[in-house]
Amino acid sequence: MPVATMDGRQIHVNDEGFLTDPTEWNDQLADTLAGQIGIQLTEAHWKAIRFLRDDFAVKGETPAIRRVSIAGGIPVKELFTLFPQKPAKKMAYIAGLPKPRGCV
Repeated sequence: MPVATMDGRQIHVNDEGFLTDPTEWNDQLADTLAGQIGIQLTEAHWKAIRFLRDDFAVKGETPAIRRVSIAGGIPVKELFTLFPQKPAKKMAYIAGLPKPRGCV
């Protein structure tokens, strides 16, 4: 399993750069990951990220965009604005979670 160094520490990732151990994630790492894909986190971004992490802790899998919209209360259009082009993939990446099922 590949290892990357971010924020001065070793992080376990898969071939696409997604964290393989969600417990290695923290807020500082989220800022670093977001910066790598050109996103500056705002409170609106954090609402989505926190929902993903909380939902993952309960369900054991990364929620798809529809679940984030319905259960998380964030309209799909807003998710596309916050995380352009591939919101589900980008949210999961920043949240330190596996890519959602069905996500290319």
